Amino acid sequence: MRVFAIADPHLSRAAPKPMDIFGAHWEGHPAVFFERWREVVTPEDLVLIPGDISWAMKLDDALFDLHDLAALPGQKVLLRGNHDYWWPSISRLRAALPPGMYALQNDALKFGAVVVAGTRGWLCPGSSEFGPEDERIYQRELQRLKLSLQAARKLGGETLLVMLHFPPTNLRLEPSGFTELLLEYCPDHLLFGHLHGDDGRRVIQTLGNIAVHFVAADALSFTPKRII
Repeated sequence: MRVFAIADPHLSRAAPKPMDIFGAHWEGHPAVFFERWREVVTPEDLVLIPGDISWAMKLDDALFDLHDLAALPGQKVLLRGNHDYWWPSISRLRAALPPGMYALQNDALKFGAVVVAGTRGWLCPGSSEFGPEDERIYQRELQRLKLSLQAARKLGGETLLVMLHFPPTNLRLEPSGFTELLLEYCPDHLLFGHLHGDDGRRVIQTLGNIAVHFVAADALSFTPKRII
């Protein structure tokens, strides 16, 4: 089993939202995204999708996009992004997911020798727009990451991958509670997306002995990145 990752597909089949308004590199989306996935992923592979999966506002509408993803090769693990407003309670979501698709929230998942943990994350202190409400969400996401890492440790496994949607630092790459937890639990791989354009060039590249992967779809030219 190989493991791939790609974040930020930003699908919108229920109410199409052209993404090329965000730059010429989005031209051909989402057809290019589906085409390049099929070029590299096989049915035996696992693909991690850390957030901003669908522009839908309700689960019923998001299911169009989830079924389109489910039809692609490989098993899929979903993580909530800041634009995934459709994401309901985890029990309701898991009951609605197509076969071969899994959702991660406050826990961890094991696939053979591979364990996957993570949480959405949030803006980090020191970000220009960070305010009191951001502090509340940031602290909550730290607790969710800790719960997930604790669950992963109980599952064992040979390789631990951690997904975040947001990067674990601000754009000045300063340490945060997320980087502290990651260095404490020391996963083999960390992957995240969220940022686009010039901001995508200002992400953390290294963190201790952890292999760091920035996997926003447009930064990857819409081709899932092979992690393992």
